[in-house]
Amino acid sequence: MLAVFAPHLRASLSGAFLAGGSFGAVVGVALGGVVAAHIGWRGTFALMAGLGLLLVGAFRMVVTESALRRHTFAESPATDEAAATPTGGAVRAPLSSLFSSVSVWCAYVGGGLQLFVAAVLMAWLPSFFNRSYSMPTDRAGLVAAGYVLLIGTGMIVCGIVTDRVGRQHPIRQWSSALVYCAVSLALLTIAFSLGTGTGQLTILALGAVTAAGSAGATTSMVASLTHASLRATALATVTLANNIFGLALGPLVVGLLADRYGLAAALRLVPLAYIGAIAALAVGRYAYPAGLRSLARLETSRPAA
Repeated sequence: MLAVFAPHLRASLSGAFLAGGSFGAVVGVALGGVVAAHIGWRGTFALMAGLGLLLVGAFRMVVTESALRRHTFAESPATDEAAATPTGGAVRAPLSSLFSSVSVWCAYVGGGLQLFVAAVLMAWLPSFFNRSYSMPTDRAGLVAAGYVLLIGTGMIVCGIVTDRVGRQHPIRQWSSALVYCAVSLALLTIAFSLGTGTGQLTILALGAVTAAGSAGATTSMVASLTHASLRATALATVTLANNIFGLALGPLVVGLLADRYGLAAALRLVPLAYIGAIAALAVGRYAYPAGLRSLARLETSRPAA
């Protein structure tokens, strides 16, 4: 995916790709409810499966090897030279290089932890609006869907901003990720500390915009620290880290806390996850130059004769 676009677009592309999950969740829930009212839940699942198969077919026809070769972006002459061997083969980096630097570990962990809060918002806001604002279940779901759309939109917008500020100096991508986490920590802490009302809803909306703003930046960081031959595996590893530290862990932890202390109290603790993300990203930023040097040595290596 990233090989088709210039490196200075990675954060935007990654943010848009990850935001697709948020938009899909909203559209799926809204559309599923309408369809279920007419043809039942079994028909809804069948229709969604059919749409998925159509998308698979369209992807297969449009995205082909020849099309990718025509549009693939060559990162630099040095990369092209490093990818070729005297015998015409390609240099294959070892899988261990996916975890060979402190900075890439920090990107995995920091990226996952900043999604911890976003996952909690997507999973628990309907219950929060239902319990704290006494909204009917359908209205609570609709309002929560609006906040999920803000989270997805924020991923895209923050990714674009990250690419702009980091185009000439890639290390600034780390700084932008740190800013998004710090802003979200402040806004969401304030929001969940306020009583119910317009003020809380407004600040919560602002916090939702940056809640997952670091998603594109951290994915771009991993790509910049990974050998081209392992780029797809690295992105899969990012997805795994996002699920382990964020998307799967967040809703589970809040569910356990809510059972013990109540949902409102549990949500007040959730923004603290950004402290871990900020710590990881700060260390990653400090170690980033060393990570680039390690990658450069790997790219200029040659397989043994």
